[in-house]
Amino acid sequence: MERFDEMGQTQRNRLAFIEFRLWFLGSVSRKDLMARFGIAPAVATRDLTAYRELAAGNIDFDGSRKIYVIGSEFAPIFEHSSERVLSAISRGFGDGADQREGSYLPCELPLRLNRPSMDILATVTRAIHQKQVLRVRYHSLKRGTSDQLIAPHALVDSGLRWHARVFDRSKSEFRDLVISRIESASTIFDSEVLAEEAASQDEQWNRVLTLDLIPHPRQKRPEIVARDFGMTGAALTVRIRAAVAGYVLQLWNVDCSADRVLDPRIHRLCMMDPTQLAGVTSAEIAPGFTGNAA
Repeated sequence: MERFDEMGQTQRNRLAFIEFRLWFLGSVSRKDLMARFGIAPAVATRDLTAYRELAAGNIDFDGSRKIYVIGSEFAPIFEHSSERVLSAISRGFGDGADQREGSYLPCELPLRLNRPSMDILATVTRAIHQKQVLRVRYHSLKRGTSDQLIAPHALVDSGLRWHARVFDRSKSEFRDLVISRIESASTIFDSEVLAEEAASQDEQWNRVLTLDLIPHPRQKRPEIVARDFGMTGAALTVRIRAAVAGYVLQLWNVDCSADRVLDPRIHRLCMMDPTQLAGVTSAEIAPGFTGNAA
């Protein structure tokens, strides 16, 4: 048998798929592998045999249905994060272009009202990867419509919409641009990203906060809130970039007010110490935060 550490990444991906199907759906067949990866029946058979040799207790053959099922001594040999598993179950396994697969189980997802143009998104992502400067026509709530030169270095998902983290030359600062507000974008090939515009100089991006979140003190059943958010102690401690902290706190409806005055029916969590947000520019959208916490 070929040793696990000698297998190519392509075969490892197929074995991880076998394990995913067994663990979360209870069964896997040659047809599942063939449909997902476009492989021949003989290759699918070899993969199932290889997985069985690696983890015999994880997989059994059900002769009546002619499929492989989860074994009674199942113990995963691959790492599976909850985020990727839930994404795979709801949207399909992997990141290929074939969208026929769909979800594996009935699953209702939040409606995404904010959908950036693929052409704009592609221009922005290329600029991030190639370290290029862009000229964009941008629609801002505060500044109206303007042409800007930007040096993007990262994408940010706020939970409601996608942003590009950029250095804005017109304001000489790092900021977030909502990608769907970019009307047009073109690469400036004769302009390079300057040293002061690089991601390494983005203080808010590189600053990592440690935030302590607790059930809102006016919650009637704080133990339920603790269970919902996986708290194992008195507080849920999260580490997050300062540049995105406001988005996260807004998405989770965390009461960031100094006196915890927000409605606990909406804000089930609150900050143990709102001063942890001192100097965080994104905190301006954090619920209840005024910057005056004592």
